[in-house]
Amino acid sequence: MRGSETDGPAAGPRRSTRIHVVSDVHGNAEALARAGEGADALVCLGDLVLFLDYADHSRGIFPALFGKENATRIVALRTARRFKEARALGRELWAGRDRHTEILGAVRTQYAELFAAFPTPTYATYGNVDVPHLWPEYARPGTTVLDGERVEIGGRVFGFVGGGLKSPMNTPYEISDEEYAAKVEALGPVDVLCSHIPPEVPELTYDTVARRFERGSRALLEAIRTTRPRYALFGHVHQPLVRRMRIGDTECVNVGHFASTGTPWALTW
Repeated sequence: MRGSETDGPAAGPRRSTRIHVVSDVHGNAEALARAGEGADALVCLGDLVLFLDYADHSRGIFPALFGKENATRIVALRTARRFKEARALGRELWAGRDRHTEILGAVRTQYAELFAAFPTPTYATYGNVDVPHLWPEYARPGTTVLDGERVEIGGRVFGFVGGGLKSPMNTPYEISDEEYAAKVEALGPVDVLCSHIPPEVPELTYDTVARRFERGSRALLEAIRTTRPRYALFGHVHQPLVRRMRIGDTECVNVGHFASTGTPWALTW
C-alpha cells in the first residue's frame, strides 16, 4: 500500500520526498534494518518490544521466561476476554520472582538490537507495550523520539502522539484519556498526524482475528475533524476491519503490522 500526493504542476524539476512508516515492530529487527531503504526518513509508530506473539507462542519475553505451554494458556484466556483469570495465572507464574528486574532485562536486550537497526534519520514514538524511560539509553544520534511534539520532514509538519489508553490488557505505556488528549492538543494543526493507536472509529479499531475492539482515541478523531491533516497514520490494530478510510479531508491509514509483513508503508510527495 502506498500513499502519494501532488501539489500541482511544477515550474521545473523537483525532487520528491519519500517517507517509510512502520508500526508494531515487535522484535523484527532484521526487517527493521531494511525498512529505510530508498526513503529519505523512517517513521516508527511504536511497539518495538515483543512480549508475547499471539501467532507463535514460542516467541517473546513471556515464553522465554515461562515456556510455550504457559504462553498458550494465557493467550487463550486473553482471547476469550477472561482477563481476571489471565491476571491470576500471571500472579501464579511470577510468585517468588522479581518481575520488574526480569522484564526490564529482557526489554533492554530487545531494545539494544532494535535501536541499532534504525536507519538515519528515524523519527519514532512509543507504542503501548514500550517502556519510554529506557529509550534515552538506546536512541542513537539520528533517531529523534517525539511524543506530543512536532517536527518538519521534507517541508511537511509531522505531529507525534505515543502510547495507548487504559485497557484490561494493562500494557506498560497506557495513560488516561485526559493525558492523551492533552498531548494531541499540544500538537496543533499538522500535515501528518502520527500516533500508535487509531482514532476512535469502529472500522479502524476492530481486530478481525482477535475479534475485539481495541481502544482508539476520541481526541485523535476530534483533531482530525477540526484541524484536517492530510494524513493520519497509526498502527496498533494488527488485523483491522478497515485499513484505510477518509474522514473529511484526512486520509486515515493503518500502516500495517510490521512484525509479520516486514514491509513499510510509503508516503511520497
